[in-house]
Amino acid sequence: MLRIDPIVEPPDVRLSLPGSKSITNRALITGALANGKSELSGVLFSEDTLAMIDCLEKMGVEIISERDNSSVTVIGTGGSLKPPTETLWVNQSGTTARFCLPLAALVRSDVVIDGDEQIKGRPHKQLCETLEILGAEIEYLGAPYTFPLRINGKELKGGKVNLGGEVSSQFISALLLAAPCFPEELEINIDGELVSRPYVDMTAAVMRAFEANISHPSDQKYSISPTGYQSSEYSIEADASAASYFFAAAAVSGGKIVVEGLGSQSIQGDIRFLNILEEMGAQVIRSEDSLAVVGLDSLSGVDVSMAEISDTVPTLAAIAPFASSPVTIRDVTFISGKESDRIGALITELTNIGIRAETTETGLVVHPGAPQEGIIHTYDDHRIAMAFSILGLFTSGITLDSHRCVTKTFPNFFDVLDQVRAAGDARLRVLAIDGPAGSGKSTLAKYLARQLNLDYLDTGAMYRSVAAVALSEDLDLNDEGKVASIAESIDIQFEGDKVYVDNEDFSEVIRGPEVNAAVSQVAANPGVRSVMRRQQRAWARLRGGGVLEGRDIGSVVFPQARLKVYITATPEERARRRSLETGQTVEDITKEMLNRDTKDSTRDDSPLVADQAAVVIDTTGKTIEETSSYIEELFL
Repeated sequence: MLRIDPIVEPPDVRLSLPGSKSITNRALITGALANGKSELSGVLFSEDTLAMIDCLEKMGVEIISERDNSSVTVIGTGGSLKPPTETLWVNQSGTTARFCLPLAALVRSDVVIDGDEQIKGRPHKQLCETLEILGAEIEYLGAPYTFPLRINGKELKGGKVNLGGEVSSQFISALLLAAPCFPEELEINIDGELVSRPYVDMTAAVMRAFEANISHPSDQKYSISPTGYQSSEYSIEADASAASYFFAAAAVSGGKIVVEGLGSQSIQGDIRFLNILEEMGAQVIRSEDSLAVVGLDSLSGVDVSMAEISDTVPTLAAIAPFASSPVTIRDVTFISGKESDRIGALITELTNIGIRAETTETGLVVHPGAPQEGIIHTYDDHRIAMAFSILGLFTSGITLDSHRCVTKTFPNFFDVLDQVRAAGDARLRVLAIDGPAGSGKSTLAKYLARQLNLDYLDTGAMYRSVAAVALSEDLDLNDEGKVASIAESIDIQFEGDKVYVDNEDFSEVIRGPEVNAAVSQVAANPGVRSVMRRQQRAWARLRGGGVLEGRDIGSVVFPQARLKVYITATPEERARRRSLETGQTVEDITKEMLNRDTKDSTRDDSPLVADQAAVVIDTTGKTIEETSSYIEELFL
């Protein structure tokens, strides 16, 4: 469960968003099939793209990932993929599932593909039938036309095929991406209207960047020559679908949000969502390298076809209650076959919070109203979770029953959402105290909280609690995903000096030697830090402020805190203090402390540093009363 904190001030913020999932997966494939080494920048690392990387690696593609700078090096195979020794697991990723079918056919020997239950419920029949027409043999290991299946493309050929355009543009994109490595030219003829055409246009644009020979003589026809791909240095744009949530937030709030790395010449069709916001009354500012939305006085309702930008349907539906007249969304019946029945999900959840919404022949209509508090069922659908998070910015008491599904495409969504709240957070009475272990910050923070009549949060105990639970479950601390899931699932509560984890007293456990040895590694886990930051901010918002101490409170958690203090002391003094607390020798503590300082100051996520605006105080030789008095004067 995750309660969404409303904003209290209109945002005025510039955001850097992750790279496009859709472009990332397409560029990974074109790089994998190309001749030579390709360098991809702006890469999104999420569940969907990691599923694609895993499948390509199993087919013999060498991929070197550098998450710290969002880049990937792909050693191309020239179209010669290798038979995998393991099942290709596509997880819940629609693009990975569909795109890997023709890729597996290129292997020309048996390849087994499988995925989560959710992906098995989505349509694949037309793509499977088309591959069979092109010479691939498919054996269904469960239900027909879905996973698990075994595919063998030893008789794969080119030729002419017809595909209906009404089901999924991913079928067409899947064939397009593999076609340059077919033995013969492939001609795809589209019957009927193509839904989500901008995604097919995106596919063609990425293919051409890797020198594929693709022609598009008419709206209903694509021809691809078997000339392969050439390596490329390719920059991936920020994700336009992800940006839609923040553009919507700006439009409703009356604030301004700028998204960098996404410009007016984007190859992503979802930037057309801005046209809808403009029609509703928001101001849109376009440039070559950024897009911005400014909310004005009010939003009016619209009647729009969203067939070509269907991923943004939940975004529009979630802000529709705040319009002055109904919002009608047309031509999107096919989104009922996405990760969830999105039309049904939107209507059900809007109705549950008091908003009138109903289906139409081709979509839905949402009426104006004041949403009530309530629990939103997310259906394990990332777009439902993110859309209702935006609604929750403007409605008190909105809680998501499950929110980790956002990692499918936008792992740090809630961190970015907190940036939208930054203007309101600046009004909180937050005293941020950072510093290394043994500097005296915990003792000082507790003392200051009493003096200032503020609540106190021991953030270190939060990380220690996660470490303690991970150790009790014998988890490998190197498994960052599982450790981060503990941070998401446990309930940490403070009562005086006591720390309770899921109602069990952990006060002594978290101070033990095993936890001392493990906490630095747990605290360096980006997933854990993301969860802890979110919880720390929510704690302070609920109380209107507080005294928080740790290692990144002023630099990352509350960069706009009323006062930021960095407490330090000489290593000898720090070791002496800790020795008095624990009974360990000064020599042992000094060694342990310096080792932790190194880990904390060199970790990739939120390293221990004194924020530029922090007041640095060396407490060596000072009494707690002296230091506290000085800080109180600064804070008040």
